[in-house]
Amino acid sequence: MIRRPVITALLISSILFGASTVFPQTPEKKQYPDFPSETPDTVNPTNYGFDYVRRDVMIPMRDGVKLHTVILVPKGARNAPMLMTRTPYNATALTSHSQSSHLGPILHYDNSLFGVYDNAADVIIEGGYIRVVEDIRGKYGSEGDYVMNRPLHGPQNPTPVDEATDTYDTIDWLVKNVPESNRKVGILGISYDGFLPLMALVNPHPALKVSVPMNPMVDGWMGDDWFHNGAFRQQNMPYVYEQEATRDNSALWWSTNYDDYDMYMRAGSAGELGRQRGLEQVGFWKKILQHPSYDAFWREQAMDRVLAAQPLKVPVMLVHSLWDQEDIYGDIAVYKALKPKDTSNDKVFLVMGPWHHGEEIRDGSTLGALRFGSDTSKYFRKEILGKFLDHYLKDGAPPMDVAPVNAYETGTNTWRRLPAWPAGCEKGCTLKSTPLYLGARQTLSFSAPKTGEAFDEYISDPAKPVPFRSRPNRPTGYTEELSWWRWLVDDQREASGRTDVLTFTSDVLTSPVKISGQPVANIIASTSGTDSDWVVKLIDVYPDEVAGQAEMGGYQLMISGDIFRGRYRESFETPKAIEANKPLQYRFNLPTTNHVFLPGHKIMVQIQSSWFPLYDRNPQTFVPNIFWAKPEDYKKATQRIYHTTGEESQIELPLVTMR
Repeated sequence: MIRRPVITALLISSILFGASTVFPQTPEKKQYPDFPSETPDTVNPTNYGFDYVRRDVMIPMRDGVKLHTVILVPKGARNAPMLMTRTPYNATALTSHSQSSHLGPILHYDNSLFGVYDNAADVIIEGGYIRVVEDIRGKYGSEGDYVMNRPLHGPQNPTPVDEATDTYDTIDWLVKNVPESNRKVGILGISYDGFLPLMALVNPHPALKVSVPMNPMVDGWMGDDWFHNGAFRQQNMPYVYEQEATRDNSALWWSTNYDDYDMYMRAGSAGELGRQRGLEQVGFWKKILQHPSYDAFWREQAMDRVLAAQPLKVPVMLVHSLWDQEDIYGDIAVYKALKPKDTSNDKVFLVMGPWHHGEEIRDGSTLGALRFGSDTSKYFRKEILGKFLDHYLKDGAPPMDVAPVNAYETGTNTWRRLPAWPAGCEKGCTLKSTPLYLGARQTLSFSAPKTGEAFDEYISDPAKPVPFRSRPNRPTGYTEELSWWRWLVDDQREASGRTDVLTFTSDVLTSPVKISGQPVANIIASTSGTDSDWVVKLIDVYPDEVAGQAEMGGYQLMISGDIFRGRYRESFETPKAIEANKPLQYRFNLPTTNHVFLPGHKIMVQIQSSWFPLYDRNPQTFVPNIFWAKPEDYKKATQRIYHTTGEESQIELPLVTMR
C-alpha cells in the first residue's frame, strides 16, 4: 500500500515529448487566421538520442473496457522478455522519473529513501527487459470502474471480469503485439502492486512464466492493511479516501491536528471520524463499516485461501520484509498455502530481508538505527531476483543457483540459504516450539513459574491510550519527517516506562538464542471490562553500552509484535463479550522472525491494551460495532496477566538448537 509520489504534469509532458506517440492538441476555432497560434495541431517527436521506444497503448479487455499501458522497449531489442507491473498508482508517473532520453533514469529511483522509483529498475535495465506498466481498471488512464482489491468473479464480484482476467487479457495482447519480445512475460510488484501478481496466478495465461509478489496485500482482516486480528488500522483511513474518491487520487485527506494522536482522539471512534470527513461517499469504506468481523466478505477474497484452491502452474518468488509496517502477514500466509503443492521444490521461492515495506528496491544498508554492514537490498536484486527472472524468462538462460529460501538472519546480519521455511539452518540443527514463560516480578525464563504472585496487573484507560510510537504521531508517509517506514524498529523504552505497559525481562544471555519462524503469544489474561485488546511485543534489549554505535546502548528493538481484539477469542466471525475478571487464554501468532539474540543482550516481552492511533481504541465495553462506539462506552479496565502453575502465560518461540 505504498503511496507513490505524485509527479507533476509538467514533468510528465516533458517526458512524453520524447515518446514515439503522436500527441493531438485540443482543436480550437482559429479566431485570428492572420495571426495563428504557434502551437501545432499535432507534434511528432524526433526521438533523437533515445535508447528506448515508448508506446502508450489502450489494451482491450474481454468486456470492451480498455486499459492504459506503457510499453518501454530497449532500442534494438530482439527476443526480449517482458516484465510487467499492474498498478493503481499511475503508470505514466511510474515510467516518467526524469527528462532523460535514456531508459535507466526514467525508470530508476533517485537512490534516496524517499525518491520516486520503479520496481527493481536496475534488474530491469541491466537484464534488457521490455518494461510494461499498466493502470488497472478505473485508475488514471484506464477505463472502467475501480474497486479496491477487486475480488475474483464470484460471490463478491458478480461481473465477468476481475484482476485475473484483466491480467490474462493484457498478456494475450502483449504476446501478439510486441514484436521485439520472446513472448515470455513475468509480473512483479510491491504492496497493492504485489497483490496483482497473486491474482495473475488464477487461471494464468500460458505466456506467464514467473510471478514475484513483494510485500503483497493478501488478507486485509487477518494481518495486512485494514485490520490485525480484528483491531482496525485507522491510520489507513486517508489512504482509502484518496485511493477511491477520484480516478487520479486528486482528492486529498486533510488533517486538523499536527499530531494524529489528537485528531483521532477528538473524533472518538473511527466511524465518527469517517463521517466527519465524508468518507462514506466511497464504496470501500462502507464495506469496512459493514464487515468489522472476519465474515465471508473477507475470507472469500483472502489470497492465501484463493490460491490454496488453485493448481500451481507458475513459479513464484514471494518477497517478505521482516519489519513490514503495512503488509507483514500475507506473503508468509501465501507461502504456507502454496509450498505443499511444490512437490518438486522448484516452483515456490521465499526471500526474507531486514527491510521495511518496499525497501528491497531501495538502499537496504540501514533501517532506522539498525546498520547491516552491506546493502542487503542490492544483494537481493543482483544475486537472487535477477538470476531468478533471467532463468525463467530468457531464452537459453543458464541454470540458476537460487535457494528455495533466502532468509536474512538479523542479529548476526547474515544471509542464510535454506531448503524450506521455517528451517533454522541448512543442516545440522533442530527447530522446536519452546515456551518462554512470563514470571513473577516481571521476569522471563525458559523455566515454568512455580512460586510467587499469581499475576501482574495494570489499568488500561481509553482516555489515555498507549501511543504506538513517540509523540507527536505523524500521518503515515515516506518522508524523514513522517518516518512511517521505520516505526517497527523504534526504541521501545518509552513504552516500557509506562504504568499501563507490563514489561517482562530475562537475565542477561550468556549464549546466543536463535529463533526462526512465527512466535506465538499464549497469554492467560483477565479484564474487568467486557472487551479488550491485547498487544504483545517480543523485544531484543541491547547491552547498556554498545561499542561503535553509542545510540544503541540499552536499545529495545521489537523483533515481532501484534495486536489481538479480545471479542474474537472464540470466533473471528462472531464477536462475543468477555466474561469480566475471569482468566482466559488468548493465543495468536506473531509475525515471522529470523533472529539471533546475542550474548550480552536480554529478551523482553511487553504487554499492553492499546496501540494508538495506528489502531482504533477498544472501548473495553462490549458494543455490537466498535466503529460506532459512543463516548460513554469507553471505560477504564483492570488488566491482569497470569503467570502461576496452571495459568502460565508464555511466548512460544520457534527455537533453533544445533545438534
